[in-house]
Amino acid sequence: MTRFMKLAAFAALVMLVASCCPCRKHRKGDSKPFVGTEWQLVQLNGRAVPVEGDLFTVVFGEDGRLSGLGACNRLMGSYETTETGGLTVGQMASTRMFCPGLDQEQAFSDVLSGATHYEVDGDMLMLLTDGELRAVLQAR
Repeated sequence: MTRFMKLAAFAALVMLVASCCPCRKHRKGDSKPFVGTEWQLVQLNGRAVPVEGDLFTVVFGEDGRLSGLGACNRLMGSYETTETGGLTVGQMASTRMFCPGLDQEQAFSDVLSGATHYEVDGDMLMLLTDGELRAVLQAR
Protein backbone atom coordinates (compact mmCIF):
# COMPACT_ATOMS: atom_id res chain seq x y z
CA MET A 1 0.00 0.00 0.00
CA THR A 2 2.81 2.45 0.75
CA ARG A 3 4.32 1.84 -2.67
CA PHE A 4 0.99 2.72 -4.29
CA MET A 5 0.75 5.92 -2.19
CA LYS A 6 4.28 6.95 -3.18
CA LEU A 7 3.52 6.31 -6.85
CA ALA A 8 0.25 8.26 -6.66
CA ALA A 9 1.96 11.18 -4.90
CA PHE A 10 4.72 11.21 -7.53
CA ALA A 11 2.16 11.16 -10.37
CA ALA A 12 0.24 14.03 -8.76
CA LEU A 13 3.46 16.02 -8.38
CA VAL A 14 4.38 15.46 -12.05
CA MET A 15 0.93 16.61 -13.19
CA LEU A 16 1.11 19.69 -10.97
CA VAL A 17 4.53 20.70 -12.30
CA ALA A 18 3.48 20.08 -15.92
CA SER A 19 0.34 22.18 -15.54
CA CYS A 20 2.33 25.15 -14.20
CA CYS A 21 4.97 25.08 -16.93
CA PRO A 22 5.39 28.54 -18.52
CA CYS A 23 6.89 26.90 -21.59
CA ARG A 24 3.51 25.93 -23.01
CA LYS A 25 2.99 27.22 -26.52
CA HIS A 26 0.74 30.22 -26.88
CA ARG A 27 -2.39 29.65 -28.88
CA LYS A 28 -2.14 31.23 -32.29
CA GLY A 29 -4.68 33.88 -31.34
CA ASP A 30 -2.49 34.99 -28.42
CA SER A 31 0.42 36.07 -30.62
CA LYS A 32 0.98 39.59 -31.91
CA PRO A 33 0.82 39.93 -35.70
CA PHE A 34 4.20 39.98 -37.45
CA VAL A 35 3.01 42.70 -39.84
CA GLY A 36 2.13 46.09 -38.41
CA THR A 37 3.53 45.54 -34.91
CA GLU A 38 6.41 47.69 -33.68
CA TRP A 39 9.12 45.32 -32.46
CA GLN A 40 11.95 46.37 -30.13
CA LEU A 41 15.24 44.51 -29.88
CA VAL A 42 15.86 42.77 -26.54
CA GLN A 43 18.51 40.21 -27.55
CA LEU A 44 21.09 40.32 -30.34
CA ASN A 45 23.43 37.45 -31.22
CA GLY A 46 22.87 35.82 -27.83
CA ARG A 47 23.38 38.97 -25.74
CA ALA A 48 20.73 40.95 -23.90
CA VAL A 49 20.14 44.47 -25.20
CA PRO A 50 18.94 47.11 -22.74
CA VAL A 51 15.62 48.60 -23.85
CA GLU A 52 16.11 52.34 -24.30
CA GLY A 53 13.28 54.55 -25.55
CA ASP A 54 12.55 54.05 -29.24
CA LEU A 55 15.99 52.68 -30.15
CA PHE A 56 16.46 49.45 -32.10
CA THR A 57 12.92 49.05 -33.35
CA VAL A 58 11.44 47.75 -36.59
CA VAL A 59 7.99 47.58 -38.17
CA PHE A 60 7.19 45.22 -41.05
CA GLY A 61 4.51 47.03 -43.05
CA GLU A 62 1.63 45.54 -45.03
CA ASP A 63 3.17 47.00 -48.19
CA GLY A 64 6.26 44.77 -48.00
CA ARG A 65 8.44 47.58 -46.63
CA LEU A 66 10.19 47.61 -43.28
CA SER A 67 11.19 50.68 -41.33
CA GLY A 68 12.97 51.09 -38.06
CA LEU A 69 15.43 52.92 -35.90
CA GLY A 70 18.92 51.88 -34.85
CA ALA A 71 21.11 53.77 -32.37
CA CYS A 72 20.36 57.08 -34.14
CA ASN A 73 19.74 56.25 -37.80
CA ARG A 74 16.51 55.35 -39.57
CA LEU A 75 16.51 51.96 -41.27
CA MET A 76 14.41 51.06 -44.28
CA GLY A 77 14.10 48.26 -46.79
CA SER A 78 11.81 45.70 -48.36
CA TYR A 79 10.89 42.20 -47.26
CA GLU A 80 8.93 39.12 -48.29
CA THR A 81 7.55 36.30 -46.17
CA THR A 82 6.27 32.80 -46.83
CA GLU A 83 3.40 30.96 -45.16
CA THR A 84 5.94 28.74 -43.40
CA GLY A 85 7.79 31.60 -41.68
CA GLY A 86 10.39 32.22 -44.35
CA LEU A 87 11.76 35.75 -44.46
CA THR A 88 13.78 37.52 -47.14
CA VAL A 89 14.90 41.10 -46.56
CA GLY A 90 15.95 43.05 -49.63
CA GLN A 91 18.51 45.81 -49.91
CA MET A 92 18.47 47.95 -46.77
CA ALA A 93 19.29 51.64 -46.50
CA SER A 94 19.77 54.01 -43.59
CA THR A 95 20.48 57.58 -42.74
CA ARG A 96 24.15 58.30 -41.97
CA MET A 97 24.33 60.12 -38.64
CA PHE A 98 27.20 59.45 -36.25
CA CYS A 99 26.42 58.52 -32.64
CA PRO A 100 27.42 56.06 -29.90
CA GLY A 101 26.19 52.53 -30.54
CA LEU A 102 26.92 52.36 -34.27
CA ASP A 103 28.53 48.90 -33.92
CA GLN A 104 25.33 47.54 -32.40
CA GLU A 105 23.28 49.36 -35.04
CA GLN A 106 25.32 47.69 -37.79
CA ALA A 107 24.89 44.28 -36.12
CA PHE A 108 21.12 44.89 -35.88
CA SER A 109 20.97 45.83 -39.56
CA ASP A 110 23.06 42.77 -40.49
CA VAL A 111 20.72 40.46 -38.56
CA LEU A 112 17.66 41.99 -40.22
CA SER A 113 19.11 41.69 -43.71
CA GLY A 114 20.45 38.17 -43.10
CA ALA A 115 17.33 36.68 -41.49
CA THR A 116 15.90 33.66 -43.30
CA HIS A 117 13.01 32.80 -40.96
CA TYR A 118 10.89 34.35 -38.25
CA GLU A 119 8.71 33.03 -35.43
CA VAL A 120 6.21 34.95 -33.33
CA ASP A 121 5.40 33.56 -29.88
CA GLY A 122 3.09 35.76 -27.83
CA ASP A 123 4.65 39.21 -27.84
CA MET A 124 8.11 37.98 -28.88
CA LEU A 125 9.55 37.88 -32.40
CA MET A 126 12.51 35.59 -33.08
CA LEU A 127 14.67 36.19 -36.14
CA LEU A 128 16.67 33.20 -37.34
CA THR A 129 19.36 32.71 -39.94
CA ASP A 130 19.48 29.15 -41.27
CA GLY A 131 17.92 27.83 -38.06
CA GLU A 132 20.19 29.80 -35.70
CA LEU A 133 18.52 32.33 -33.38
CA ARG A 134 20.07 35.72 -34.11
CA ALA A 135 17.69 38.23 -32.49
CA VAL A 136 14.71 38.45 -30.16
CA LEU A 137 12.40 41.45 -30.33
CA GLN A 138 9.44 42.32 -28.13
CA ALA A 139 6.19 43.95 -29.22
CA ARG A 140 5.77 47.52 -28.01
